[in-house]
Amino acid sequence: MSGPAAEVVVAGHICLDLIPALHAKDSSILVPGKLVDVGPAVISTGGAVSNTGLALHRLGVAARLMGKIGNDWFGKAILEVLSGYGSVLTEGMIRSEGGHSSYSIVISPPGVDRTFLHCTGTNDTFEAADVRAEALQGARMFHFGYPPLMRSMYSNGGGQLAGLLSRVKAEGLTVSLDMAKPDPDSDAGKADWQAILALALPHVDVFLPSFEEILYMLRRDTYEQFESDNSTGDLLGYADGGLLSSLADEMLGMGTAVAAIKLGEHGLYVKTTGDAGRLAVMGRCGPDTDSLMDWLGRELLAPCYAVKAAGTTGAGDCTIAGFLTAMVKGLSLEEALRSAVGVGACNVEQPDATSGIPPWEAVRGRIEAGWEQRDVTLMLPGWHYDAPKGVWSK
Repeated sequence: MSGPAAEVVVAGHICLDLIPALHAKDSSILVPGKLVDVGPAVISTGGAVSNTGLALHRLGVAARLMGKIGNDWFGKAILEVLSGYGSVLTEGMIRSEGGHSSYSIVISPPGVDRTFLHCTGTNDTFEAADVRAEALQGARMFHFGYPPLMRSMYSNGGGQLAGLLSRVKAEGLTVSLDMAKPDPDSDAGKADWQAILALALPHVDVFLPSFEEILYMLRRDTYEQFESDNSTGDLLGYADGGLLSSLADEMLGMGTAVAAIKLGEHGLYVKTTGDAGRLAVMGRCGPDTDSLMDWLGRELLAPCYAVKAAGTTGAGDCTIAGFLTAMVKGLSLEEALRSAVGVGACNVEQPDATSGIPPWEAVRGRIEAGWEQRDVTLMLPGWHYDAPKGVWSK
C-alpha cells in the first residue's frame, strides 16, 4: 500500500446511502399507493467503514478503510465518494469480482429516528482472511463495525469474528468493536449473540454498541417487553443508570476492558473494568502507566451537546470516531467521552453521515467554549454532575 501508515484501521461493513430530503415530520411514509413529495437526494457512503473512517479522517487521524465491494455501479460510486476525501482512502478497499455492492435507502424525517431499506451485498462475504497482515503494519488501533450485517461474521457461532479480533489483538493493536441491530426476522436476528459476544469480547478493548443493540443481544426478553409496552419504538426512555450498569457489567464480564453504550440524543455511557491488568494490555492506544488509574473502575455518562438536528444518519459512528480520536491522542476518559458526544453532535447538524464533522480543533473549541449539554437528570437518580468535566458519575 503506497499511502502513509495509518494510525487506525477501520474494517467491516460499507454501503452506498441514498438519503432523500424529507420536508415534514411523517412516520407513515411507506404507505401503499401514497405519493410523498421529497427533495433532492444526498448520495453518500454509509456503514461503519465509511462513517467512522471518514469521521476519523476529517478529525485529522490517519485512517485506512477496509470494506468489501463489488465491481458494479454501486461499488464504483462508493470508490468515487471515498476518493473525493483523498485517494489514499480507497487503497485498503477489497474488491469482489461479480459481487453486488451493499446499499441503503435511508428514510430520515425531521425529528423522527431513521428507517433503513438495506441490502447487505458483498458485506456478507467479508471474512477474517480479507484483513491482510500488511494492512495492519504501523497501525495502533483496529476498529471493526457492524458484524450483524455481515453473514460470515455471525455464522457458525461467530468463529470468523472472534478469530479476526484475536489475530489483530495479538499484533498489539487496541481493538474496538461496534454493532448494528439486525432485522429480528433475519438469520442475523435469530443468531445467538450472547454466545457470539462471549467468544469475541475477550479480544476487544473497547466495545461500543447502542442501547437497543446490546439490549436486543443480551436481554432479548426485556427488549421485546419494552417494545410491546412502547408504541413509539423508542426504547431510550428505559435506559436508566441501573439498567445501563447491569448491561455494562455483563459486557465487562465477557472480557472487554471498556463497555460503552451509545444513548442517541441522551449521550454516551461508559463503564470500565476494575482489573488493572486488563487495562494494561489494551494495546497501543490504551492508557499508559501514568493514566491507568484514571481509567480503572470508572462509570460515567456524558450528555449530548445541544444542536439543531438536520439528520441522525451516522451519529453513533461519528460518536465512536470522537472517542477513538481521544484515545489515539492519549486523553483522559472524561475528555474521551466529551469528545465523543461533541463529534456526534456535529454530525447531526447535517443530513448525511460525515459532512458535519469539522477538524478536531474545532470540535474541542466548541466544547471548551462552554457548549450547552442536554439535561439527563431523570435518567441518573443518585448520580453527580461534574460541571467542569462535563460528565455524570456515581
